[in-house]
Amino acid sequence: LTLPQFVQLMDNFVGEDISLPTVKRLAAFIKREYKQTEEEKMEQLEKVHRLSHVAQRKELLEALFEKWDSSACGSLELEEVVAVLSTFEGGMGKKALMKAKEQLCSQYPQLSRVGKLTPRAFQTFLELIASKFTGNEDETIDNLVRFLTTSVEQSHTKSSQSSARRKWLQDIQQAAESSGTSMEPVYKAVIRVLSQDMEAHGDNKKISAHIALLEENRLSPEQGQVCLRYVACTADDAPHVLNQVLHREMKGVSFAAIDQGKPIYVPKVQLHGNIHFWNSDRPVEERKGSLLVLPLYDAHWRVFGILGLDTLRDQCQKSIFLTHEISFYEGVCHAFSKAYHHICMRESVLQVAVTALDWLYPRTPSIHAVTTYLVAPGKDKTYLLYKVITTDNTGQKEIHSSLVVLLRGENLLRDYLFKCTDSSEVTLISVYGEHHIAVPLHDLSRQTLVIFDMSIGQHKKLPPQELKQLQKMLKMAQAACSEILQRSLEEKQPTQVLEAEHVANMRHAGILFHRFMLQELRECV
Repeated sequence: LTLPQFVQLMDNFVGEDISLPTVKRLAAFIKREYKQTEEEKMEQLEKVHRLSHVAQRKELLEALFEKWDSSACGSLELEEVVAVLSTFEGGMGKKALMKAKEQLCSQYPQLSRVGKLTPRAFQTFLELIASKFTGNEDETIDNLVRFLTTSVEQSHTKSSQSSARRKWLQDIQQAAESSGTSMEPVYKAVIRVLSQDMEAHGDNKKISAHIALLEENRLSPEQGQVCLRYVACTADDAPHVLNQVLHREMKGVSFAAIDQGKPIYVPKVQLHGNIHFWNSDRPVEERKGSLLVLPLYDAHWRVFGILGLDTLRDQCQKSIFLTHEISFYEGVCHAFSKAYHHICMRESVLQVAVTALDWLYPRTPSIHAVTTYLVAPGKDKTYLLYKVITTDNTGQKEIHSSLVVLLRGENLLRDYLFKCTDSSEVTLISVYGEHHIAVPLHDLSRQTLVIFDMSIGQHKKLPPQELKQLQKMLKMAQAACSEILQRSLEEKQPTQVLEAEHVANMRHAGILFHRFMLQELRECV
């Protein structure tokens, strides 16, 4: 138990009406009776040491990855890393290297296709190599890190450029974390980062930028199963580009970038002959400049859209994109993908929450109302609670499109929600005589994602049968959330059980709740 979890456990145990002397007697009893054997102490110390060691290694390897990834593109070329590692210890470890590479490619099947290492895959690769050597694995890791650190040199100018770019990329992720389930702040952050980099490192070129996402072509399937919808762009281009739809049969290189899975660069659009110009009013003589289209990948290296940039607004005849700029734009794509899928994950978790409440309501008449909150990180390790769904005693739901934010310290009557967030444990409280049960759904590291604030009126607790139904709902909802989070990791491919899952996508994440409910029923039969 962590400290907040222990405090919450004791708080739930003693209840609200207990006297201070009784609390003191309970504390004295626990101090007197709680005993820890030497074996338990050693086991706990070993666990703390192990967790600390894992965290330090992760931090060390992340710093090494960043040093190698000088352009902040978010990935490393596998063969470049292999080429350098083949000279480790004078080439004595080539056999270990090849075995580790083979094992890595079996863990990450997409590597043989894309040939790029993410930070997680990079760490796994080095750990696999170290495991193939005889001797202490930690010492081998340290030697590998020292060797790889001295193998890459970085000038002061390049280092400061990389540092600035990383900070801007973090702004994209922060926009996702603080925007609830809205993509608009993320789109704006991406466009802003591209403009900032062009001002600082791109000779102040005038660029246009756009983001287009793949979607199912339901309106005109005869033009192809999928199309590209333009969801964001620079402000000046909005009247011509925003919400436009590009089909395969139309002019353009975007689908070629998607099919090939790599950036397509057109240095002179006027000479290409297959460029789609959304602004039909632009004179032919002004249709000059460079165009760059980069594919957007998810965690499994599947393309889900494109990021496009062009210099048609720049009057300079030599407005081209340099290699370091293109590498950084790949980093922007990577950062946008993480942010986009973070919000998709939140939407899926909320879909599970809605489905779970729909299942629960007919079975728990003692629950008068439920308010669902989304937990997001705030400044200085604080939390923000976004009120997203309100459900009344008939099961009718109100989705809050304009987010209502609760801040700690400003909502003392709702402090129990923040205690629930701290401990990620069920919290019981009475507010002005009305009893509440605050129930969390958490992520894979037990950080709280969602809170159900359930009002049960004058009842101090739910009837036994209703409590059993609530516990069942929470078990299934948590299992569904964990599955969604696992799917977002590189190591985990979706496991589909129900037929409906083969035709549904993550927008129908509520199906997962029913899947786990069905699996439990099967186990009980």
